[in-house]
Formats: sequence, C-alpha cells, structure tokens
Amino acid sequence: MTTPKVVVIGDANVDMVIRLPDRNSALPTTNLKDSVPQLHGGGSAANVAVALSRLGNKVAFLGTVGDDGYGRWVRDDLENEGIDTQGLRVVPDAFTPMVLALIEPDGERHVVIWPPENGAHFHHQVEHLSSGLIRSASWLHTSGICFRASPARETIIHAMELAHNAGLGVSLDINLRIEVWGLDEETRQIFERAIELSDVVFGNAEEEIVPIAAPYSVEDAMEFLSSGSRTVVARQGEKGALVTTPQESFQTPAFQAKVVDTLGAGDAFDGGFVAARIAGLGDVDAVRWGHAAAAYNIGQPGARGLPNINELKHILGG
Repeated sequence: MTTPKVVVIGDANVDMVIRLPDRNSALPTTNLKDSVPQLHGGGSAANVAVALSRLGNKVAFLGTVGDDGYGRWVRDDLENEGIDTQGLRVVPDAFTPMVLALIEPDGERHVVIWPPENGAHFHHQVEHLSSGLIRSASWLHTSGICFRASPARETIIHAMELAHNAGLGVSLDINLRIEVWGLDEETRQIFERAIELSDVVFGNAEEEIVPIAAPYSVEDAMEFLSSGSRTVVARQGEKGALVTTPQESFQTPAFQAKVVDTLGAGDAFDGGFVAARIAGLGDVDAVRWGHAAAAYNIGQPGARGLPNINELKHILGG
C-alpha cells in the first residue's frame, strides 16, 4: 500500500443496530424491515479511519480483534474501505466487542457493550506496533476508549509518543465514558498524558471536557486543556462546537440535518476535522468540515453513514 497519510490506532468492533418503535403512538412509526437488527462496522477509532478514507486519505489502522467471526468481519469491512489492516492483529482467547445500539424514534441511542470488560481491543501490545509505519505518516489519531485497561493504554501512549517526537500531527477523542467506567486516578493520569501529546483534542463539552479538567467551567476547561499549545474542540450537538486554539476561542454552529440516528456523529466530526487539517486547512475551516461530516452522518443509519469528499463539499456549499 502507498505510505499512509494518517495512522489510526484504537478500537474496532461491530455494531448491532436495532430501531425501536414509538411506544407512545397508536400507529407503528417503523416498518418491520427497518426494525430487523442490522450489523454495521463500529468502534470510535475505526469509524474515524473509515471517515478519513472516504474523504480521500490513505489510512492505516492499528489495533486488535479476537480470533472470531466478528474479528474477521471487522478486517474485511476495513479492507473494503481501502484501509491498510497489516497492523490489525488477531488475539486468541479474546472476544471482538459487539456494541448493541438501540435507536429511539427521534434518533437518540442507548448503547451496551459486550463483553463489558476484557474485550480484544484492550490486548494491543507495544510489540505489535510498527514504529516505521507511524513515523512515515503525517498524522496519528486515537480514541480514549482503549485507555481503560493494560496493555492497550500503554501501547497507544507509546504510539502517540513516537508520532509526537517524529513531528506528526496527533489528535485524540477523549471518549471518557465516566457514566460507564468512572475515572480513577491512574486512568486520569493516562488521559492527561495523552492530552499533552496531542495537537488536537476532541470531546463532548459537559460529559468529557469539563470532567477531565475539573473543577473548571466549559470555557475555563478549554483554556486549561489547550494550555496555549493545542486546539481543543468541545462538541455541543445541535448547538455546534466551542473551539479554543493557541490564538483564539470561537463558537461555530452545526449544520441543520434531519436526524435518522446520532450513532457515530462525533467520530464523523473528528474525521472531517482531521481530513481538513491534513489538507492544509486551518481550524476554522476544519471545524466546518467536521460539522458537515457529522450532519451527513446523522442523516444516515448507523455510525458508518459517512460522506465522500463530493458529498461533504455539497453540504459545505462548494
């Protein structure tokens, strides 16, 4: 494969999506075909890898899956998207995670992960990494999902250090998920180290940016995490995003879109933003690309309803 522009490291899984009927309506709002469970590709990091590939970037994915049917499905799915999977390792005696996503009629989702602990994505080891592959890229992206257990947390930090020291752009989606896993001191330190190594940090304003920078308000938390040396993007759903760069802070509106479901909207945003930065655009334009990718995504079913570059530019008005 051609040397990748971007390396994505982290979690890959399958999403089982089930659309729920409107229980408050006398008439069904979902036909029987739509309510049948559907299998999609998933995983916060893998979703961003697909988003970047569809936007025209050469992408390599690094991670681990189980020696099972879902693991083989994940590899085939990524390869069908044109992604280099040489760095996707198979781990015996560990399950490839499945995310069960229950979608409400208004597009909001309820997510359950199986297995809840010790999934294959947590088994990524430092010796699995290709330092040459990382150093030859121009950008590395990762997600905080794998920071919850060893050896994956140490492996990803090592990859981020390699990328940072080689002068690559580095981005992190915090993906804190305090409501599921809490936040002990050791894990907090891992997140803090990952933020130090990042040029761009993404997160939900109230659920991730504020808790990781507690006890600050959203605006103060943004300044604290930026520390005058990185861009911090606080996603605020339909309200848009609050952005703090080393030079300025600004608010940007989201694009209007009909919501099919919100699964993977944050990952779509990350992919659009990083693609713009790789293309040489500044933070203002990169945020617009992120909003456009997210708007397209929420109008499609599943986390992989992601635009190609022409579809993105159509939303941008160009």
